[in-house]
Amino acid sequence: MEHELLGQELSKLGISNPQAIFYNLNRAELVEAALANQEGMFSHAGAFAVNTSPYTGRSPNDKYLVTNDDPDLWYASGTQAMDYNTYSALKTKVMAHLQRQKLYVRDMRAGADPDQTLKIRIISDLAWQNFTASNMFIPLSGGKPIINPDLTVIAATSFAADPKMDGVRSPAFIIMNFEEKLVLIGTTRYAGEIKKSVFTFMNYVMPKRGVLSLHCSANKGAAGDVALFFGLSGTGKTTLSSDPQRRLIGDDEHGWNDRGVFNFEGGCYAKTIRINPELEPLVWSAINRFGCLLENVPLDAQRQPDFDSSAITENTRASYPLDFIPNYEPSGQGAHPKHIFLLTADAFGVLPPLAKLTIEQAMYYFLSGYTSKLAGTERGLGDKPEATFSACFGAPFLPLKPSIYANLLADKLAKHETHVWLLNTGWSGGGYGVGKRIALPLTRAMINAVLSDQLNNVETRNHPVFNLAIPNEVESIPQNVLDPEKAWSDQTAYQQEALHLAQRFAENFKNYENTVSQQVRAAGPRITL
Repeated sequence: MEHELLGQELSKLGISNPQAIFYNLNRAELVEAALANQEGMFSHAGAFAVNTSPYTGRSPNDKYLVTNDDPDLWYASGTQAMDYNTYSALKTKVMAHLQRQKLYVRDMRAGADPDQTLKIRIISDLAWQNFTASNMFIPLSGGKPIINPDLTVIAATSFAADPKMDGVRSPAFIIMNFEEKLVLIGTTRYAGEIKKSVFTFMNYVMPKRGVLSLHCSANKGAAGDVALFFGLSGTGKTTLSSDPQRRLIGDDEHGWNDRGVFNFEGGCYAKTIRINPELEPLVWSAINRFGCLLENVPLDAQRQPDFDSSAITENTRASYPLDFIPNYEPSGQGAHPKHIFLLTADAFGVLPPLAKLTIEQAMYYFLSGYTSKLAGTERGLGDKPEATFSACFGAPFLPLKPSIYANLLADKLAKHETHVWLLNTGWSGGGYGVGKRIALPLTRAMINAVLSDQLNNVETRNHPVFNLAIPNEVESIPQNVLDPEKAWSDQTAYQQEALHLAQRFAENFKNYENTVSQQVRAAGPRITL
């Protein structure tokens, strides 16, 4: 009966008789299948390691949204509109190809809040991708196939598009059709495409319900106080939220509704490059055991993972379920956040490591989404970090106009009197190659000072260029760390670099200045000094 129902569901998609269907296999069964298919190998500690080359990061220029009549639909940089006829023709080819494949099907859910959960189906032609999905999303009870899921993601890694015939830019593609509630992924095996496709769909659905969707990690203290950490890949969301003294709600994607914060996922997808077991003990223990999936981490002759190696990519990853973190929050939910950190890894060494923001500044820096992309997170990046602006700290995953998310954020900040902080996890004393990255223990000390409410009413000084309120003192933090200008040996060079970055902020914000108030526009840097 179970397989009959699943067969009917697949037939609706145009997959009527595949070579074999494997439904909701457990982790051990999926690893056995992956080994039999020669998809990867075990590490010495039992993690399963795979290589996704040449696609070792997201492919933002291979992403498409099928057009519809939604006036709020927004196409992030690199994302291209696709008409229905082009989509339909390619979909027919993909389904015909999958008829000849073994398929691994998994039904799960996204959204820990039972009132906001979406039922999702992941169909893949690789067993290990289904294994990763079992780590990343939330299990469903019942065991029977979903009838008409809220979203279906199909990862056809063995199918390559013909760019000329299929109307795409390369053999790889990630196509989202919101009306059909379907995602098609071709060629690329990078598991982040599955994860972020679900997130993109949540970013489309949740705001229409009045729920703010967020690219952030979240944890909560013993008293139930919740903290959020916004940021792009490599800025520290996973590392900083994995705190032995606080319960982890989630490391990457959340919603904020009238009850509080809830995780979209059931697992973590952590960057592992140069991970330090002493500084990140919780993540280290989670990635060195059976049940973890290592992506593009080289293994030596003794099957020891080389987490320091970027031989395959800088963007090495590990996926594991949340319960691999001993102090995780089983409900995946928390109260309204008391503190929010907007993370940035400033490659120019200009921004202060910590600054308190007004609501208007929070909207400005949220819409700006400034950081430095670290090499390997996306295809095509070089060896050095690149300064970038990504709306709401997640533009590639936003299918609606950024102002929709920013206005929802402002409303919630005002209603719940949440404190917002800009936290620079990047460089100090100079830019990349000259200065040094701010030490993780110092960043944690600043976060602890904020979370203990020591800095809520602290005296501040104003940054002359960025108009940011920098705390005069934070316990155990040297002044030449708190004040970025003092960390530079050449103050004139610092001022020039600060003005240069401020001008880039101003130029980028022209994209949003007609969607916000004058107060928000005035909350940005001052470039006419």
